[in-house]
Amino acid sequence: MLDSTLRRRSLFAVGGALAGSVALAPAARASHPAGTPLEQLLAGNRRFVTGHGRHPHQSPTRIHDIAAGQHPFAVILGCADSRVAPEILFDQGVGDLFDNRVAGNIVDDLLLGSIEYAVEEFAPPLIVVLGHERCGAVSATLNAIRTGGEAPGHIGAIVDALRPIVEPYVDDPDGVEKAVRANVRAQVSTLVTRSEIVAHSGARVVGARYDLDTGTVTVL
Repeated sequence: MLDSTLRRRSLFAVGGALAGSVALAPAARASHPAGTPLEQLLAGNRRFVTGHGRHPHQSPTRIHDIAAGQHPFAVILGCADSRVAPEILFDQGVGDLFDNRVAGNIVDDLLLGSIEYAVEEFAPPLIVVLGHERCGAVSATLNAIRTGGEAPGHIGAIVDALRPIVEPYVDDPDGVEKAVRANVRAQVSTLVTRSEIVAHSGARVVGARYDLDTGTVTVL
C-alpha cells in the first residue's frame, strides 16, 4: 500500500496534465464531452438550468460498467442542503463526481481526509468547493453572533467553525451573501494550505456559488 501511494505521489509531481490522464481510465474519459472538467460541469449546469438535461451515466449498463471501480473526474465539497445536489445541478451521473457534503461546506479533518483519499486513489483533475445562496449554516452563525445565543447540540460545532469567517459581515445588510462567498474562498484556501496531498496533486481547486433562485452555478 505504501509503495503504491508513493508511486501515485510521484505521478502527481509531474503536473496537472498527467494527473488528469491518471484520473480517468480510457473508457471513462471517452464517455465525457470535450472540454476541461470545469467546462464540463458548467455545461451540465447550463443544461440543467435550461431544462435540457441529458441525465448521463444513469442506466443499468453504467452501474454494471463501473461496479468494479470508479473514476470520478471531479471532487465536490458542497453543502448538505437538499436543494444543492451536485449530480443534478451539474447534470452528471453515477461515478462522475466524488461528493462530500456537510452543512456550510466546511473543511474539517474528516472532510479533508475524504478528499485526500479521493485525490490519492483517483487523481481527479478538479476539486470544487460549492457554496450556495442563503446558506442556512451561514445565516444561523451570523444570527448567533448577533444575539449572543448558542446553537443546540452539535450544531454548535458548525457555528464555531464558521464564526471567524463570517463575523466580519455580521452588521452588513448584505452579510449573508458576502459571508457565503467569503466562506467558499476560505474553504478553498484551507484545502490548499492544510493538505500537502491536495497542494501537490496537480488538481485545480476552485470555488463556486449556486443560486437557489435560478439554478445557476457561478465560479468565484
